Order: sequence, then C-alpha cells, then structure tokens
Amino acid sequence: MSETEFDPEKFEDKYVHYFEELQEAYSNAYNQLHGRYDSEILKAIDRQVLSESEPFYEDDGEFRVDLPEERVEEVRAAVGDPDRFDTVLEELTDRIETELRRIFGFESAD
Repeated sequence: MSETEFDPEKFEDKYVHYFEELQEAYSNAYNQLHGRYDSEILKAIDRQVLSESEPFYEDDGEFRVDLPEERVEEVRAAVGDPDRFDTVLEELTDRIETELRRIFGFESAD
C-alpha cells in the first residue's frame, strides 16, 4: 500500500478516516513477529490487549499506542511467563508505532 496523506486533525477521529491504515499497521506488526515468538503469547496479546489499545498521534511524526493496563496485567498473569510477555508486548507495540510512521509517510520502509 502506498503511503496515505496524513492529517493530524482527522486522526482524532481515526476509526472513521484511517481504519484501513490502522488495521494494516497492526497486521504488519503482528506478521513481522509471527514465527519469532511463542504463538500463544503473541495471539493473547493481539486478541486480548491490542484489541483494546488506542493509537495516538503525538506530533512531529510520532505515534504511541496506549495499552489497557488492567488487561495487560490480566493477560501477563494468564500466560505464566511475564518476562517473555513483556518482551513480546514491547516489540509488538514498537513495531505498530513504526508501521504507523511508515504508512503515514513519516518514515521510509527499511
């Protein structure tokens, strides 16, 4: 997909204006980690944490993904390997933020 013209004001209503781009960023990040990490942990994060996460535009081409802390704690406890969970969650979140920058033209693909 070619980069999408980005409007910070439209991002405030992101699910109306940028739903496909958000889906693409989350999906690309997941696919980059698939096969590299325990699939149960990756799926648990994707389905139970990221499904309730909220991406925000921070200005200057930076994005952040807010995570539902209560869900993070629940899923971390459920998977039984908190260190591995934290590693996967951090890398997945970083990759989503990178994908958002790439999709919206703030960063070139490596």
